[in-house]
Amino acid sequence: MATLQEGDKAPDFTAKDQNGKTVSLTDYKGKNVILYFYPKDDTPGCTAESCSFRDNYQSLLSKGFEVIGVSTDDEKSHKKFETKYSLPFTLIADNDHNIVEAYGVWAEKNNYGKKYMGTVRTTFIIDGNGVISHIVKKVDTQNSSQQILDLVK
Repeated sequence: MATLQEGDKAPDFTAKDQNGKTVSLTDYKGKNVILYFYPKDDTPGCTAESCSFRDNYQSLLSKGFEVIGVSTDDEKSHKKFETKYSLPFTLIADNDHNIVEAYGVWAEKNNYGKKYMGTVRTTFIIDGNGVISHIVKKVDTQNSSQQILDLVK
């Protein structure tokens, strides 16, 4: 599993979004990207995090950011999530876990004594040259977009 650090080149990826369109990180060359990894569509924390990015989307765009969400849910689940919450950004379906593993966010988790593999909620800020400028490991799901805006002041 990768252990990425600030200053590292962000691993490129190619996968399908919620509309079945193939998306690569290289499509965003020259743009600042907020790449956020979340465990599951339409769960309380993931919904709060995604809606925070939705509610501040215009502010993020005006500061030169694109927002991309990634989870291991499939395209159909992402489409339902996007529609239900009017999410205006790309959601990547990482069914084969290639992206979560490349970014080092697929790990053993423990919930009420039950151990399982899952996505560790993490946000990467990637600059226009494809370099990771910030990694947020303690994501405030209620204020995730403000957390990013505070970091890049």
